Amino acid sequence: MGGVLVVNAGSTSLKLHLVSEDGEAVRVGDLDEVDPAGLDCVAHRVVHGGERFREPVLVDADVHAELRRLEPLAPLHNAPALRDLDAARERFPELPHVAVFDTAFHATIPAAAATYAVPRRWREEWGVRRYGFHGLSVAWSVERAPQVIGRPPEGLRMVVCHLGGGSSVTAVADGRSVDTTMGFSPNEGVPMATRSGSVDPGALVAVLRRSGMDADALDHALNEESGMRGLAGGDGLELELERRAAEGDEAARLAVDVYVHRVAGAVAAMATSAGGLDVLAFTAGIGERSPQVRARVCGRLAFLGVEVDPALNAAENDRDIATPASPVRVGVIRAREELVAARAARGVIRGGG
Repeated sequence: MGGVLVVNAGSTSLKLHLVSEDGEAVRVGDLDEVDPAGLDCVAHRVVHGGERFREPVLVDADVHAELRRLEPLAPLHNAPALRDLDAARERFPELPHVAVFDTAFHATIPAAAATYAVPRRWREEWGVRRYGFHGLSVAWSVERAPQVIGRPPEGLRMVVCHLGGGSSVTAVADGRSVDTTMGFSPNEGVPMATRSGSVDPGALVAVLRRSGMDADALDHALNEESGMRGLAGGDGLELELERRAAEGDEAARLAVDVYVHRVAGAVAAMATSAGGLDVLAFTAGIGERSPQVRARVCGRLAFLGVEVDPALNAAENDRDIATPASPVRVGVIRAREELVAARAARGVIRGGG
């Protein structure tokens, strides 16, 4: 087979990759740079698949309409994904387009972890449950981590920290997702660049009553004015906040402290769901590029046996940064969502959809 163009529209970025049959990926800047003659299909990362989409699927009119209906569930993600999907279908109308869902990897989460204690109508009629996100990224970390730490994958109890503009922490047992911090939407869990993460529902009800804002205004505030931006202003990106905190900015320092506190707590909770902790993996922009966050999170997890080597933590590339004596291995793994998406799209094309 030929190449796959992977369109990855994230909450803070758009990444385009050409992925060959042998897994080589080349970053491209624009759809106009791509020659369709060498392509077999286009793979599109879509964050929220709702209840219907548990596997990759060929995009047709019916699928497109359903993706449009799901857009409000992940407004920072599904909207740009649909925009870029439409642009790519217009640019390459002769190619099959495959939607690959971040929620699919988490379809294995057991009912005890996926079910909210809310009225039955919410759950059964409106699909209110934990879906989980960042599945493509977590899937790659699960595949790559055994190679990085030099252990066989069988039986590994892992916690994967996808820390970027959006952040989530996932428990993995025997290669399967068993719990994760993001839930019905990508706004649950730890704080993020502009998203609040988990907030007491009672506080949200109180804000609605006191402010008079409607649901759309509340949604905007939680998704675009909260998180690190809400705590310290600016773009809310962690690496910039670290610089500001080092210069004495107290708001930035608090934001970093809150982030580290919540991520470490999430790792401990996910270790419970995984049945223990053999491997802690850091991936995505912050996970890969912030030695400070890794060191501080791991420092809080010393009681679980996590111990990091400072020199290895400061290095680059995929690596195990744990000390030789640490019973928990700590992997830093470059996110390669494009490889997982391309593989999934090829599977759909080869299987006839």
